[in-house]
Amino acid sequence: MENIGFNENQKSAMDAFEKLEKVGEGTYGKVYRAREKATGKIVALKKTRLHEDEEGVPPTTLREVSILRMLSMDPHVVRLLDVKQGQNKEGKTILYLVFEYMDTDVKKYIRSFRSSGTTMPPNIVKSLMYQLCKGVAFCHGHGVLHRDLKPHNLLMDPKTKMLKIADLGLARAFTLPMKKYTHEILTLWYRAPEVLLGATHYSTPVDIWSVGCIFAELVTNQALFPGDSELQQLLHIFRLLGTPNEERWPGVSKLMNWHEYPQWSPQKLSSVVPNLDEAGQDLLLQMLRYEPSKRISAKKAMEHPYFDDLNKAGL
Repeated sequence: MENIGFNENQKSAMDAFEKLEKVGEGTYGKVYRAREKATGKIVALKKTRLHEDEEGVPPTTLREVSILRMLSMDPHVVRLLDVKQGQNKEGKTILYLVFEYMDTDVKKYIRSFRSSGTTMPPNIVKSLMYQLCKGVAFCHGHGVLHRDLKPHNLLMDPKTKMLKIADLGLARAFTLPMKKYTHEILTLWYRAPEVLLGATHYSTPVDIWSVGCIFAELVTNQALFPGDSELQQLLHIFRLLGTPNEERWPGVSKLMNWHEYPQWSPQKLSSVVPNLDEAGQDLLLQMLRYEPSKRISAKKAMEHPYFDDLNKAGL
């Protein structure tokens, strides 16, 4: 299944697979757990409708697929195994992306600790964080922003504790100069403050902010900033980290959605993430810096002392 070409006239592309159940509804279409008939291998099938132009498969889709294919080389990105093209009853082109299937995701994994009233062992938190930083560093190193990192998009094998980043469907290669991005993409709880405040030019630090939010959640079983509107989201952040100002974040008051906000002083992170050691608190702080350019990079995060005692072999 390794060749990722398009099979042009494959009306029955899906005869190769037996759909077992729908496992999700992604931004771009339905996701099924399926069995490849020839091998018995279980895979995840992502079914996407194409906005067709006269030529068939749009170049943007081909570009997305080639980006996914390239990112698949990293062990911490879910592997794209194959792409199949078919047609639905109306004759519209359907693209099936065939991914490796993984049993669970970090959201479900966190929930299992919450429901048993326990917290995740610190060494597992550290291992998952290191793998996440490594996968993000790989994406960023290849010019790709994820823009929607959240526990639900981090698949894992509960036995080996191997973590893989999924749902790079929204990723687009960022080329310099930065394109303007719509900011309606990220799930609120993991959304960086510059996006909430209406910045139209943003880059890799938006993913690092999300990684920081995920870090805190792994430690406490609770979302760090569970806002239910853009304003509430900002207020959650300001209450903990202090209301930003020009001194702490030059240019903040020029952002499109900036208003006069209630003034809060910064709290200690240890007040909300108490069971994290000093090195972990420091790394978290560096991921949650207001000024995007001051946030630690994924590559630098991997070298942080927090990970010094982690056995990185095989990660």
